[in-house]
Amino acid sequence: MVSRNPTEEIITESAIWETLKAHGRGDETGVRDVLAKAREAKGLDPEDVAVLSGVSDPDLISEMFSAAKAVKEKIYGRRLVIFAPLYVSNLCGNECLYCAFRARNRAVRRRALSMEEIGRETEALVRQGHKRVLLVAGEAYPERGLDYILDAIAVIYRTKSGRGEIRRVNVNIAPLSVEEFRRLKGAHIGTYQLFQETYHRGTYAAVHVGGKKRDYDWRLTAMDRAMEAGIDDVGIGVLFGLFDWRFEILALMQHIRHLERKYGMGPHTISVPRLEPATGSDLASHPPKPVSDFDFRKIVAILRLAVPYTGIIMSTRETPNLRRESFALGVSQISAGSRTNPGGYSSGGGEDAGQFSLGDHRPLDEVVRDIASLGYIPSFCTACYRLGRTGHDFMDLARPGEIRSRCDPNALSTFLEYLLDYASPATRQAGEKLIGETLAAMPDREREIAGKMLAKVREGKRDVFC
Repeated sequence: MVSRNPTEEIITESAIWETLKAHGRGDETGVRDVLAKAREAKGLDPEDVAVLSGVSDPDLISEMFSAAKAVKEKIYGRRLVIFAPLYVSNLCGNECLYCAFRARNRAVRRRALSMEEIGRETEALVRQGHKRVLLVAGEAYPERGLDYILDAIAVIYRTKSGRGEIRRVNVNIAPLSVEEFRRLKGAHIGTYQLFQETYHRGTYAAVHVGGKKRDYDWRLTAMDRAMEAGIDDVGIGVLFGLFDWRFEILALMQHIRHLERKYGMGPHTISVPRLEPATGSDLASHPPKPVSDFDFRKIVAILRLAVPYTGIIMSTRETPNLRRESFALGVSQISAGSRTNPGGYSSGGGEDAGQFSLGDHRPLDEVVRDIASLGYIPSFCTACYRLGRTGHDFMDLARPGEIRSRCDPNALSTFLEYLLDYASPATRQAGEKLIGETLAAMPDREREIAGKMLAKVREGKRDVFC
C-alpha cells in the first residue's frame, strides 16, 4: 500500500487540474449564475472560481469587476487600511532563486539592525504618521534567534515620537514550531503572515534550491502550528508569476478550506504580490509565468468574490495606477511609503538593495491624498486588535458584513488623527472634504458614533476607537 503525504490532503493538485478542466470554460449563463451567487457575499466554491478564471469577454469582465466592488463595499465599506513594512534583517539561509536575500547573493550587503537602529526606523515611520507595521526579516537571525525578533517587537511597541506610536505589529518571518509560535503570540503581535510562494510542488522545488525553505510541507503547515499556538489572525499569499495563476488561486482555496474545516475560520488576510525583478535573481526567466495587468485585476476580483470576509493586501510592488484600479476590485489593505532594505527609513532610503523592485515610490502623504481624492477613506485603525476582536470574534462580524459599522467610524477617527498631526496642507484639505462627505452619507446611528469620535480627536484626544 502506498502511503500518502498528509499535506496532499491540504493541496491536492489532481483535483485542481480536474476542476479547471471541467469548469474553466463556463458559458455566459454559467458565469452570470456564479456572479449572482457571489453578490450574496457568502463566498464561492472551487468550481465557481474555475468558471471566473476562464472569463475573457469584456462585458462579463465588467460585471465581475462590478460584483467585486459591491461585495468589498458591503463588507468593508470604502476604507483602505494603510501600513508599512519594517525590514529588520536581510540575513537568510535559503536559496530562493527569485529573491535578493538568497544566501549566495553577493550583490546585497547583509545587515541585521541593532535594537537602537530598529528604534530609529520605528521613529521614522511614526513621524510619517504610520500606526501599523509589518515586521519582516530574512529567514535567518543573529545569534539570539527568535529572541531577536521578540526583542525587536518590544522595541517597536515602546518607541514613541511626539504624539505618535505604532499600535499594531504584524509579523512576516520564517515558519516556527508550535512552542515558538506561542512565544510569538506572547509578544502581542497582530497577524502572522507567511506566503507559500507557489503551491505547485514541482515549481516550489525548482525555485527553492537550498536552506530550510526547501521543505514545502513545513511551510504549508505553518498556519496550522500558528493556530494551534493560539494565533487566530493569520495571513497567506502567493507570489504570482512563479506558476499558472489559475492553479494558484484554486490552491489558495484548498488551503483556506482546510483551515476553515480544522479551525473554524480561514485567513485574516490574503496577499497578492507579483514577482518583480530582484538584485541577484537567478531565475532563467523572470517571471517564469508572467501575470498581465489584466489577469492581475481578475485575480483580485475573483479572490474578493471567493473569500469576501478576508482582507486583500497589495504592496508597493505595483504601480500607482494599478493600485488605484485595484481599490474598486477588492483590495482592502495597502502598504505606503515602503522601504524593503533594513535601515531604509531612517537613512532616507539608502543605497542598499531591497528585497525586490518597487513600483510605487510615493511618500505616505501623497498616497493618502490620492486615496482621499478617489473617495476612499485612508484608515490607520487598530481597533479590532486592541479590543480582542480577532479570530472567530472578527469573522462573526465580517462574514455577515457587520464589521463595516465599526470600520467606517474607526477609519474616520484615525484618518482625522493623521490629518491633524502629520498631513500637508493639501492633504488635510482633501481629507477634511472627504470626512464631511462620508459623514453626510452615513446611516444616522453610525454618523452619531463617528461624529462623537471625531469631536474627541479634534479636542486633542488620540487613539479613539469603537
